[in-house]
Amino acid sequence: MGSSDSKLNFRKAVIQLTTRTQPVEATDDAFWDQFWADTTISVQDVFALVPAAEIRAVREESPSNLATLCYKAVEKLVQGADSGCASDKERQIVLNCTRLLTRILPYIFEDPDWRGFFWSTVPGAGRAGGDDDGARPLAESLLLAVADLLFCPDFTVQSHKKGSPDTAEDIQSIDSCEYIWEAGVGFAQSPPLNYIHDLNRTELLKLLLTCFSEAMYLPPASDSNILNPWVTFFCSTENRHALPLFTSLLNVVCAYDPVGYGIPYNHLLFSDYREQLVEQAVQILIVTLEHEGGAAATNSLDPSASPSGLDEPEDFSFILKGLARLLNNPLMQTYLPNSTKKIQFHQELLVLFWKLCDFNKKFLFFVLKSSDVLDILVPILYYLNDARADQSRVGLMHIGVFILLLLSGERNFGVRLNKPYTVRVPMDIPVFTGTHADLLIVVFHKIITSGHQRLQPLFDCLLTIVVNVSPYLKSLSMVAANKLLHLLEAFSTTWFLFSASQNHHLVFFLLEVFNNIIQYQFDGNCNLVYAIIRKRNVFHQLANLPSDPVSIQKALQRKKKSPDAISRTNSQETVSMEGSRPAVPAEPGTLKASLAATPGIDKLTEKSQVSEDGTMVSVQQVDSPQTQSEQSGVGGASDTESNSGRDNETARKRLTSVSSTTCWTPTPEWVLSWKTKLPLQTIMRLLQVLVPQVEKICIDKGLTDESEILKFLQHGTLVGLLPVPHPILIRKYQANAGTAMWFRTYMWGVVYLRNVDPPIWYDTDVRLFEIQRV
Repeated sequence: MGSSDSKLNFRKAVIQLTTRTQPVEATDDAFWDQFWADTTISVQDVFALVPAAEIRAVREESPSNLATLCYKAVEKLVQGADSGCASDKERQIVLNCTRLLTRILPYIFEDPDWRGFFWSTVPGAGRAGGDDDGARPLAESLLLAVADLLFCPDFTVQSHKKGSPDTAEDIQSIDSCEYIWEAGVGFAQSPPLNYIHDLNRTELLKLLLTCFSEAMYLPPASDSNILNPWVTFFCSTENRHALPLFTSLLNVVCAYDPVGYGIPYNHLLFSDYREQLVEQAVQILIVTLEHEGGAAATNSLDPSASPSGLDEPEDFSFILKGLARLLNNPLMQTYLPNSTKKIQFHQELLVLFWKLCDFNKKFLFFVLKSSDVLDILVPILYYLNDARADQSRVGLMHIGVFILLLLSGERNFGVRLNKPYTVRVPMDIPVFTGTHADLLIVVFHKIITSGHQRLQPLFDCLLTIVVNVSPYLKSLSMVAANKLLHLLEAFSTTWFLFSASQNHHLVFFLLEVFNNIIQYQFDGNCNLVYAIIRKRNVFHQLANLPSDPVSIQKALQRKKKSPDAISRTNSQETVSMEGSRPAVPAEPGTLKASLAATPGIDKLTEKSQVSEDGTMVSVQQVDSPQTQSEQSGVGGASDTESNSGRDNETARKRLTSVSSTTCWTPTPEWVLSWKTKLPLQTIMRLLQVLVPQVEKICIDKGLTDESEILKFLQHGTLVGLLPVPHPILIRKYQANAGTAMWFRTYMWGVVYLRNVDPPIWYDTDVRLFEIQRV
């Protein structure tokens, strides 16, 4: 009975608040206490009993009552933090105020006139004794109270005091570094699990995330220096708990083991309160790591910025192993269907991994030096393959590709890919025996040939990754070699080359891949050489590409008859891996958040040349046909599109297809401008030398068996016969305003869609992105 009574009383209080036209005095405690004292209502109840329409009505019609409610709720949190929440009643009041503020804040943010409210000082709101705290804006008081409460003994952390309750710890004097929530970075002991503490932490973190979400209500801006005042203050030195909290969140995420003790179906028997906490923790981490500016927590990522910086190999190892374990969790196969828990927050984990690599170059080099980098690669390829048909997961496709682009800029990554791929993750790709490089190429081929239309802007990125690693690939399997040749065949058809101003760019990338492998890794790559010989007509057709107006028109007519960009013919699809399910489109009605336009590959990368000693030297862009086509906005938005939220929609429309350029028509001069620069010399020389030899063997020995030809090619050599090797060019990822905007939109879109219980931002007037139904 008690529970329904308190719900009824709470609802009555809400109705009173919404119907009173006269301001209620802040001193009227009997009225205000109805919202948090003597009630036991869950966060879900608060969302049900405080409807959106009523919050908006109070905001418009009796603003002073809404202002007083917010101020009184913050005051209660501050009192709870000061007293250390010693009694159950105080804890209940703190939780009720936390839930109420989580409900109300989005409606404060959606109204521009209210946004400054929390940053104003409330007259007479100082603590008793009239100390300086009276001058603190409400937002600062709220954030500092939440930070204190997150290290409150017997409420959110295990008390260190033994003995009677009279010796309660003074929350203002405790050193929160001794109360870090989990062993890991900078902390050795693992405190005992306490699900009540986990639940309380989760609720406070939910409120914190809601405070930070003001960013969702501002339209997209190209200026990445616009700081979120909530995040900036919370991560500043004003908050003495910033570093211990950052460490706690990182450790809780990286130490989490969803499988537990390996008892089958354990997730169906017990509620896992840690999982909710981990989800909130990773979301707070990615949001606070967005800005480099002056954040104490962020500085802990950068060893040069603070003495407590992350730069110990054991810390890096703990983080990398933890992230790899969680990213691999949904890939695990067991003999009992659904017997292990599968986590759902892999998108947030990928953003976290991205930010750690981006902020801390020592961490990035540790990742590349370690063979554990492959434990990050395999799940990324799994997610890319699994999401390729689902329009609602286009953001996941982008972040996976961005991470691989970042890693591929380093030689070590290419070298690591030569490790044999033996783990059999269930993916619907052809079965092959080979290396992680083969896996990467096979998955990329699958994305290009059977992904949905909106992935076409990513083709440049996918091929850039293959170009970056190609000089280091010691031996491609026959399956991967055939996939690369199939892509060249598809991209070099005349109708595809002539149907958009930048399509020829993809052919340049593939030719660069073949040249790199032939020049630097010829010895082990007989499968690729054989595939090139078998498909030699593709190279001859490219060399003799017609450029007269009649041929161009004929090619474009063919395009109208076959609108599918990349045909799947000749793609030698074979049996898929055991246990795999085909990638499926999103269920109708699935919600997705819109994304900012992705910058073109020229904005995403800068060229570096690998010198003989292995160091990289930045290369000035020269005006080659590639850079001309890059400047025409290959695979992404032009400057104005990536830099202006207003143009994002037009950019998105333009990006729906590689060949969607309407105002552009191919001319003979245009075709010649790049055709003469196709890097075909190395391949033509190889064909000139090897084709007669292979044909001779076939005739002399009456061979039809390719294994004999491969054996011959394996022992062949082209030393002294090929042109002088060109220098290795690597296109390294470079941060820019366009990608910063993309990440902000994507990250907040993920946070919005993942917080459904309770639905914190649902149906509020979000401006950073649009919510659409698939």
